[in-house]
Amino acid sequence: MATFLYKIGRLAFRRRHYVALMWVALLTLAGVGAASAPAAGNSSFSIPGTEAQKAFDLLEQRFPGMSADGATARVVFKAPSGEKMTGKANKATVRDTVKELRSGSEVTSVADPYTAHAVSKDGTIAYASVKYEVSGMELEDASRDALKAAAQDARDAGLTVEVGGDALTAAPETGSSEIIGIAVAAVVLVITFGSLLAAGFPLLTALIGVGIGVSTITALASALDLGTTTSTLASMIGLAVGIDYALFIVSRYRSELAEGREREEAAGRAVGTAGSAVVFAGLTVLIALVGLSVVNIPMLTKMGVAAAGTVAIAVLIALTLIPALLGYAGRRIKPTGEKSRLLGGGRKAKAGKPGGHGSHGKQTRPNMGTRWASFVVRRPVAVLLLGVIGLGAAAVPAASLELGLPDDGAQPTSTTQRRAYDLLSEGFGPGFNGPLMVVVDAKDSAHPKAAFTEVGDEIKGLKDVVTVTPAVPNKAGDTATITVVPNSKPSSTTTEDLVHAIRGKGADITSATDAKVLVTGSTAMNIDVSQRLNDALLPYLALVVGLAFLLLIVVFRSVLVPLKAALGFLLSVMAALGAVVAVFQWGWLSNLMNVEQTGPVMSMMPIFMVGVVFGLAMDYEVFLVTRMREAYVHGEKPSQAVVTGFRHGARVVTAAAVIMIAVFSGFIGSSESMIKMIGFGLAVAVFFDAFIVRMAIVPAVLALLGRRAWWLPRWLDRALPNVDVEGEGLRTAGDRHADPDGERELVRA
Repeated sequence: MATFLYKIGRLAFRRRHYVALMWVALLTLAGVGAASAPAAGNSSFSIPGTEAQKAFDLLEQRFPGMSADGATARVVFKAPSGEKMTGKANKATVRDTVKELRSGSEVTSVADPYTAHAVSKDGTIAYASVKYEVSGMELEDASRDALKAAAQDARDAGLTVEVGGDALTAAPETGSSEIIGIAVAAVVLVITFGSLLAAGFPLLTALIGVGIGVSTITALASALDLGTTTSTLASMIGLAVGIDYALFIVSRYRSELAEGREREEAAGRAVGTAGSAVVFAGLTVLIALVGLSVVNIPMLTKMGVAAAGTVAIAVLIALTLIPALLGYAGRRIKPTGEKSRLLGGGRKAKAGKPGGHGSHGKQTRPNMGTRWASFVVRRPVAVLLLGVIGLGAAAVPAASLELGLPDDGAQPTSTTQRRAYDLLSEGFGPGFNGPLMVVVDAKDSAHPKAAFTEVGDEIKGLKDVVTVTPAVPNKAGDTATITVVPNSKPSSTTTEDLVHAIRGKGADITSATDAKVLVTGSTAMNIDVSQRLNDALLPYLALVVGLAFLLLIVVFRSVLVPLKAALGFLLSVMAALGAVVAVFQWGWLSNLMNVEQTGPVMSMMPIFMVGVVFGLAMDYEVFLVTRMREAYVHGEKPSQAVVTGFRHGARVVTAAAVIMIAVFSGFIGSSESMIKMIGFGLAVAVFFDAFIVRMAIVPAVLALLGRRAWWLPRWLDRALPNVDVEGEGLRTAGDRHADPDGERELVRA
């Protein structure tokens, strides 16, 4: 591996014009594709195999043209103070609005509030239900614009008007905080490298990678049914790993220059060693993201695969474009220890190896990483206990984790969806925002009408039920729908209990009447999604951790090091989940995070955090521990190898973690609660994993294990392929590789 990547690095350095041209061409091609592709909205949402989805599918068959999963909107009207919605002028305004709404091209029906009994008991609030023929994910912008225009016309007439429902989906906005995150990354890179040029390379290549990835997603969005959240996630992860991967290779290149190597040779060795770590770190991220497909939620699968594609591009750019840019930079990229003139440099590096012996054998002052690692090696038990207890304390709130999917009640109060939600709760009760649709399939029943009546009567006797509408059968009379309004809000556990209670009654009804009872609607769908995600968490965790464990055994040629890496990851992800619960469920620091509404944590958060954080956590494990493994393989004692790994890698890993935290934190400013929560969770998880697990617990455990950390059964050692991540083969290959025709060797490799 190292030798092959070494040749790629030298080839890219020498043939930099072709490499740069290739990436510019790919960026241009992706940009043109994105610009010319048809516009695509949010992706369609389906959950194969769930009861709610089966009910939707049944309604499509038995109620042709009903568009059971079509978008809905509720235009909510409130009369001016001292007036009623039943007043003549207000009634005329509402009916004009209903008439305007019915003219929409995708509208299938609009219910007049005065004929549908949709006026509150006190007469101050009314609503018009609008039904569309396509889902909210597929609704055209023109239909949304018409909905907004109708609401505005009613406002101009003097009414308070708000619009709720899934028809008016707000596009997520990240705000200026995302730009601040990139700015912080730039500052950290300048401090790390002491050079504006060297700092600019990781940012430039990361932006190119994200540009290609997001443009490709945009170009394929219509064909593959990808939504806006997909590109947001891809940009979030692609930007973070793109900067980090380039950072490690540029840092290793400068270290090789400090060793006195020629620039082409240094580029080859940087790609051969740090590039090997990049490849395996990238593979762990890819495994974690692609593994999301085991959940069997198409939208989540698409998000994971799209983000994985962006990560793969980031790896390829780091291996090829970075050495090409280093070739263009020439002597303007200084060895480790030297600063550019612009930043007060011009002095020679004090040593060939930072924190070690200089090129003339002079001892230099140990750097911060060396001093910290030396302290941990001397006090491993104390550091280990402190780290584990600290993460354990942070994980305590995770025991109170409640899962759910956000509805309009989780929207900021500045949005019309949230204000409509609040008006409906005020006028009709909190459960009115999440009615349940019960579908009765009586095709196999001898007495369908009796079955419909029995289902309605059984539901009326359940707790937390406010209203049960009469059954509405289809033309064939073999299927009916019943609307149930709960007494509690859609995201509450009480409503979830009601859904399970109805389904429990359905089993008894089926045995008595041969009629099947299915519960659907957006609230039931959210409950089923949460259950699907909960059920998939352990299998997904086993798959991802298992595959990555095998991969790390190959990388480190050890059993205990990968085991320690996996256990450390579990600590950091549980602590991060605890922080998410404390902020988004308990409300701690909610004002600082601009969390207006606390409630259940998004259902996909745990499984998504497991996937993404595991991949990112293994980045730091690979980058840091391969340096230790490299020193151990070259003859150092285990404790000294730990210190050597920190001397070379701690500064860069710290910078990489700060950059990743800054990038993820930039998404906390998003108006979309899902993006906000993911950004916060990933930022906190990276902090815990990089600075507590990898920087404290890992060296403490390795110091305690000593040589046992690198133990591998002989039979397994013989069976495993030798991937040479440490670059042992470069000790001879690099010395003899001086011919200008490296391309021939690359082909033979």
